[in-house]
Amino acid sequence: MSRLTESFRQGDVFVWLSATVLAFCLAMIIGLAGFIAAKGLGYFWPSPIVQVQTPDGPLLGEITGHEPARGAESEKIQFRVANRDIYGQDFRWIPAADISSAPERPKDALLIERLEYGPFIGRIASISHQGEVVATGTRALAEAQGHLGEAYRLRRRIQSIEKGEVGELNRRIEAIRLARRKAEKNGDAALLESLDAKVSALQVTYDQVQAGLEDLRAQSRTWTLSLSTADGQVKELPLASVVRLVPANDMNVFGKLGVYASRLWEFMADSPRESNTEGGIFPAIFGTVMMVLVMSVLVVPLGVITALYLREYARQGWLVRAVRVAVNNLAGVPSIVFGVFGLGFFVYGLGGTIDHLFYADSLPTPTYGTGGILWASLTLSLLTVPVVVVATEEALGAVPRSQREASLAMGATKWQTLWNVVLPSATPGILTGLILAIARGAGEVAPLMLTGVVKLAPAMPLDGTFPFLHLDRKFMHLGFHIYDVGFQSPNSEAAKPMVFMASLLLLLVVVILNLFALNLRRKLRERLGGSTF
Repeated sequence: MSRLTESFRQGDVFVWLSATVLAFCLAMIIGLAGFIAAKGLGYFWPSPIVQVQTPDGPLLGEITGHEPARGAESEKIQFRVANRDIYGQDFRWIPAADISSAPERPKDALLIERLEYGPFIGRIASISHQGEVVATGTRALAEAQGHLGEAYRLRRRIQSIEKGEVGELNRRIEAIRLARRKAEKNGDAALLESLDAKVSALQVTYDQVQAGLEDLRAQSRTWTLSLSTADGQVKELPLASVVRLVPANDMNVFGKLGVYASRLWEFMADSPRESNTEGGIFPAIFGTVMMVLVMSVLVVPLGVITALYLREYARQGWLVRAVRVAVNNLAGVPSIVFGVFGLGFFVYGLGGTIDHLFYADSLPTPTYGTGGILWASLTLSLLTVPVVVVATEEALGAVPRSQREASLAMGATKWQTLWNVVLPSATPGILTGLILAIARGAGEVAPLMLTGVVKLAPAMPLDGTFPFLHLDRKFMHLGFHIYDVGFQSPNSEAAKPMVFMASLLLLLVVVILNLFALNLRRKLRERLGGSTF
């Protein structure tokens, strides 16, 4: 018998084939993750600003792409010219043949990241304080950088007051308005008078806070930059609306590293702006993690109770087999169908009923009768519960029969045996189902679009306002953020890096959540033994 025939007979060939396929799959996964990371993380590194001559005049910007020559068409170069409020576009394709000079890197060229209209690329002509010019040229840049930190703190203070004090006053006034509506229905004149007095006091406080805000806004407009574009156009810009000044051509490696770290931190910890194409995505990260945690809290009890009944209590027969087939078939139902069910049953059905029973004074404005993180989590729980049910049933079946019989022989009841013996031994297997559920649910988008996810959430589901956890609020999600920025953005070229970075973060969130569950399963397996999967 030849060696090849013997290898086939013993199965060695198939072992090597499986190992090769696994290695190929791992290589593809690592390659995809590396490609996404390179495309996303490279965006934060400051690019050089070049100036070239074109038939339309001088052009100043960053080179962001090349298009090779095709047939009669010559090579084209893509420039990020920014200045959307002046040029009407952020990017421009220029034929290489139309560039009449070699690219230059002027030292005084500057990229200014703004709160609105995207970045500005040009030069600082002067900086003024309360209308008086303080410095010009290179001194103006140093002066602006010196006052940028103060402008940042002032802007943060304004945002804190708007979201904190003003938001709290608005919530209290709204609560009094609802209480007043209820008092009007009951004809309680004394209560109405008391509520009106409270509103008047709150209105006085509100006016004082607004006056303080106006003073802060006036302070933020005292420092003004005068900017010029490559073709000589002038733009006046308040320093308070500047996020970052980046003289990319006049920076060493350490300066660029500082800008890179600052941009990366802003992306991780700040809120989005400019139709989600700039700023950060912290609300989306927070919403994704919180939704997965709420989903996990909901899906584990539901899946474990179902599996316990089917495995331990239900009389085995055709009906139980039919239920198992139905549960397995649920895993193959398109996710959008679960979204439609969640919209009809949870949002309009349960949510509408809750509003009529407990929040009637707020109607017709819905509280729970509209999309929210609770309904989105419940919908994903139904989507992922088959995975938990199957894994739990297998884990319960893997518990040795001798352990059950020993517990019963000691006088324990069936429930005591399940609670103290069977479930602890099956916990690692249950966590396996949870890990698979997290991997499935974290990346779903279609059901969320119908049950609570939004493009930009005004407030997060967890904050410092009582009752702190607001399950009725809408939320942001990394998966939907990727869809929105990649396919719904009015500025698709500027949105590309955000798509890659959001995709990378979604992968990291899923991996971290799964690693946490895997570590918990390992510790339980070491302590309790039992299931081996």
